[in-house]
Amino acid sequence: MANDEHVTLLKQGVTAWNAWREKNPDIRRPDLAGADLNGANLDLANLSGADLTSANLSGAHLTGADLSGAGLSGAGLRGADLACADLEGAPMVRADLTGADLTGCRIYGVSAWNLKLDGVKQQNLVITPKYEPAITVDNIEVAQFIYLMLNNQNVRAVIDTITSKAVLILGRFTDERKAVLDSLREELRKRNYLPILFDFSVPATRDITETISLLARMARFVVADITDAKSIPQELAVIVPDLPSVPVQPLLLEGSAEYSMFEHFKRYPWVLETYRYLSSER
Repeated sequence: MANDEHVTLLKQGVTAWNAWREKNPDIRRPDLAGADLNGANLDLANLSGADLTSANLSGAHLTGADLSGAGLSGAGLRGADLACADLEGAPMVRADLTGADLTGCRIYGVSAWNLKLDGVKQQNLVITPKYEPAITVDNIEVAQFIYLMLNNQNVRAVIDTITSKAVLILGRFTDERKAVLDSLREELRKRNYLPILFDFSVPATRDITETISLLARMARFVVADITDAKSIPQELAVIVPDLPSVPVQPLLLEGSAEYSMFEHFKRYPWVLETYRYLSSER
């Protein structure tokens, strides 16, 4: 529960609140947890370190407010104006930012897990601390990843490994063809590649298709077993036309026929000649 005195002070206005914060530097974490501040004018308010956990800030005006280190987990910020606010180091787990304006916010160190972001305006988000040159992105959920990619050598090495060594394997490998799959994986490993397998027995859902498309964009090349094609036509349809830099190597069990629509993909130069294999091949 919020401290009634702290809530009352804040509702007296930003000038009174900031003056109180300045005179009471020992109160580093004002208790505003669960407070109803819907529609409040808090532009330029010093709310640094404040506990605003589960507070209702739907439609609050927080332009230029200092919310660095403020506890915003579970806070309701629907429609809030947070333009140019300082959110550095603020925990925001499960916060509801539906329809909020985050333009120009500093979000370095923000904990952005399970946010509600429908209709959020998020442009020019500053992902660096105050003492570093400003780097901006337009998506709070990818901000931490971008910062780590720029500043963490290990993260960059992982990305380089994925993009240079990952090989996406698509197909339906039944029990009698598992030996082929194992051989394929082993050969790729010998050549210092990283095999990633999608083995479908049913048509792919939209989520799976999007995942495969993402992995294909990071892969060095794709190996697609088109024998008994089920999901393969759908997967190749989202991979081949848009990824000319990713070669596709089709595989086909000897004695099987290519599915009818596969002829369409042969028109793309990055789809290689189909390789036919025996069921007992190792």
